[in-house]
Amino acid sequence: MPIEKVRLTFLDRLIKEPVIYRVGRDFKVETNIRRADIQEGIGWVILELEGEQKSIDDALEWVRSVGVRVDPAVGDVVEG
Repeated sequence: MPIEKVRLTFLDRLIKEPVIYRVGRDFKVETNIRRADIQEGIGWVILELEGEQKSIDDALEWVRSVGVRVDPAVGDVVEG
């Protein structure tokens, strides 16, 4: 199954929302948090998504639609 690594950036109100949980539940995508940081007013997560490519694409489309910024994760992932 395909694995996609992305960086999600959350602002203000979205930090406390269960976005990653909903991705796994609603889109049948396995999520793996590889690295994260939360500061006052902003947070980011390096996330691996594993599943059918259409499910991953649909999940990322939804994440964008709720206001989370999605970027490719390059060089930020903890290996091992």
